[in-house]
Amino acid sequence: MMDRNPIVSRILMAIHNFLIILLRIERRLEPWFRQQWDFLFREPSARFIQYLKNRRRKNLGLKIAEERTDPDEEESLNQIIDLMSDQMRGRFKPGGYERGGNTKTHGIVRATVTIRDDLPEHCRKGIFAEPCSYPAYVRYSGPGPNVPADINDVGFMSMAVKLMGVPGEKLMDEEKFTQDLITTSGGATFVTPNTRENVKLQYWSLRDMTLYYFLNPMDSHFLDFFMQSLWNETQYNPLGQRYWSCTPYLLGEGQAMMYTFIPKTKDVERHIPGLPFGEVPFNYLRDNMVKTLAEKDVEFDLMIQLQTDPHLMPIEDGSIRWPEKLSPFIPAATVHIPKQKFDSEAQFEFAKRLKMNPWHCLPEHRPLGNLNRARFRMYYELSRFRQEMNETTHLEPTGDEVFD
Repeated sequence: MMDRNPIVSRILMAIHNFLIILLRIERRLEPWFRQQWDFLFREPSARFIQYLKNRRRKNLGLKIAEERTDPDEEESLNQIIDLMSDQMRGRFKPGGYERGGNTKTHGIVRATVTIRDDLPEHCRKGIFAEPCSYPAYVRYSGPGPNVPADINDVGFMSMAVKLMGVPGEKLMDEEKFTQDLITTSGGATFVTPNTRENVKLQYWSLRDMTLYYFLNPMDSHFLDFFMQSLWNETQYNPLGQRYWSCTPYLLGEGQAMMYTFIPKTKDVERHIPGLPFGEVPFNYLRDNMVKTLAEKDVEFDLMIQLQTDPHLMPIEDGSIRWPEKLSPFIPAATVHIPKQKFDSEAQFEFAKRLKMNPWHCLPEHRPLGNLNRARFRMYYELSRFRQEMNETTHLEPTGDEVFD
């Protein structure tokens, strides 16, 4: 952390705000160059950053799907919950509390998730055990912790899928028939390597100077900053982006997996009115979702990647991308989102009653690693706090909900 001297704080804030202004100008210009830049430089840059990070890492000597708990995890988790709760108190008023993370709801849509019938036998665990279809809700959101105009957001999105009608014992007893899959579009790595570093991120976020988590000269995270920046970019439509789990999960005992949602539908609405320097609609991402689903169905492939090397594909370090050359992604299911209207007030009120938590799951898909272990209590306590402040209650959906 850095000095809280008022003069130092004002200087740091001024520098931070200047950097944010530059970033927002760059985001308005990206449609004219970013696609070409990504094509030429994204993958080589990611491989080089990964090489540098791996040179600094110790081999923990773990086995496939094996975890290791650090003694300070509980302390880090308590600090994260306190810091995020303080952020929510400072940003929202009772009755209008939003989520502490994955904050801004772009839309929640109905979907059907169909498990493929050609999965290899060793992948047929949990929800993938048999070819079948599950009704689902898919929530698309911005990262938070604020609810800004879309053009001013951080530059990535989240896709959270809640399967319903899933039989079997669950690891959290607050929902009986659901399985939640939570992903982001910010590349295959998590924003911090572990909960210990996440405390620092939440500290700077509370001070509205998030960039200093990465750029603090006394405790920098430059490699993580550069890796995240490769995927943080101007967004066009949540229905046309790829999403990654970023953290690992069991695929039955003795196997660990990551998963990703890859869009199959071409020609989703991508226009952003007002660029480069005119007035851009506050919710243009939602507008583009509305236009797309008024005209066509949308589909994603759900693909899974198995851990094959415990060191190069770590469980406890979320900042390391699992190399696809060691373990290619395997098609596991299709997410079908039919044409629909989803932007009614009733549907957004329904979204406030939902809880998304990766621990809403079968034991065969238990979340792995320190970041996921923290999510069990963090998501539970923060969602309960949010709903208490909004005087609303938790709802386990069935798929039969009717919205006016």
